[in-house]
Amino acid sequence: MRKFFERFSAIDMTVGTPWKKLLLFTIPLLIGNVFQQLYNTVDAIFLGQFVGDNALASIGSIMPLFFLILMLCMGVAMGAGIMASQYFGAKSREDLSYTIGTAITLTAIVSLALTIFGPFATRPLLVLLNTPPEVIDGGVLYMNILLWGIFGVAYFNMLSGILRGIGEAMAPLFYLIFACLLNIALNFVFIVLLGMGVFGAAIGTVIAQALTSVLCFRKLLQMRDVFDMGWKYLIPKKAYVDQVLKLGVPTGASQAIFAIAMMITQPLVNGFGATFMAVNIIVMRIDGLIMMPIFSFGNAITVFSGQNVGAGKMERVEQGKNQCLLLALGTSIMSISVVLIFGRYIAGMFTQTAEAIDLTMRMLMILALGYLAFTVANVFWGVIRGAGDAISPLWASIINSVVVRLPTAYLFVHLFGRPEALMFSLLTVWTCNMLFSITVYRIGKWRTKGLTPQARRE
Repeated sequence: MRKFFERFSAIDMTVGTPWKKLLLFTIPLLIGNVFQQLYNTVDAIFLGQFVGDNALASIGSIMPLFFLILMLCMGVAMGAGIMASQYFGAKSREDLSYTIGTAITLTAIVSLALTIFGPFATRPLLVLLNTPPEVIDGGVLYMNILLWGIFGVAYFNMLSGILRGIGEAMAPLFYLIFACLLNIALNFVFIVLLGMGVFGAAIGTVIAQALTSVLCFRKLLQMRDVFDMGWKYLIPKKAYVDQVLKLGVPTGASQAIFAIAMMITQPLVNGFGATFMAVNIIVMRIDGLIMMPIFSFGNAITVFSGQNVGAGKMERVEQGKNQCLLLALGTSIMSISVVLIFGRYIAGMFTQTAEAIDLTMRMLMILALGYLAFTVANVFWGVIRGAGDAISPLWASIINSVVVRLPTAYLFVHLFGRPEALMFSLLTVWTCNMLFSITVYRIGKWRTKGLTPQARRE
């Protein structure tokens, strides 16, 4: 059993058959994403079944806002993860040590700022987004509790990103499974037994994330054979802060722009009423089932690209990209098929309203082909980000969100007057994003963005 787990642990992707290394790294990520989706879905199921559609709509109302907040935390995590993978690939112990220490300190600063100032903005933003009166109080409560517990969320994402960057995929998986099971238990107690509703769902999430972040930090401390930990590494050095921000801010900003676009289009969702708001959160949860393998392969190719760019093995990056693309597309086709076949039954886990279930299925059928385009884009952007190019994905995000997403969403809703128009808007965005990613990859400037001497020699 020990040898089995060692096969998935601390994977050096600079040697061996690319698709085998990618698969070994992706399997724990995929299992983890299954539990991450279950983690994100449990509170919605409990609220929808035991409290009602308005409670479900309450957590749906804050999703764009919380996603924006999460991306501020993820900026540090993404930048540190890319740096960690390249320095690990180059076997640069000191650079890796300063990267980890810098990320720990920056995450503390960002989390503290969000905890103090975030709750003051929640209600005004939800009012600005035209949130219906019957769901706004629940949304404010849920969002503020998540903000007060943001340290756990931020540190789990940052620490697990660094662990994956240095090839450790199993530990974050185990901790995520633990968090998921704990969250299920806490939601059952708080929502079903104690009747705490939205408040109980938020508290369960915060407790589970906090404990998981502690476990991730403990695991990181056990891996000091590849890096050093001490106070001097926790004191930010300008060179490493600049590099984390150079990689992390554009990466986080590209996701934040997408979140802002979601916020701007949220009034369109809210305008169709509480029932569609509940449907939207159901679609997002089922959407996660399809996105799990896509993001898993995207994360795997990012680490693969980072380690091999760091080691100066650019031909191997190309091989890995091609093999990862085939694996990702094959897996996406299977997951799309499963959701289309069993989607009605999955939607029935959230609500008993026939109208909501029917609308959910219409939405998913519209998005089906778009997932393939999203898969291709995710693999290409993964290679580009892993190589250290964070600016190109940022520009693509701006174009997709501002030039494509917002106009098409409002135009399609205006023309057709139905909620399905929002899904056609997403379909358009994903197709454009695929074309952008392929174009940037072909131009090839990402090949010059490596951080290590080996990468620059290439």
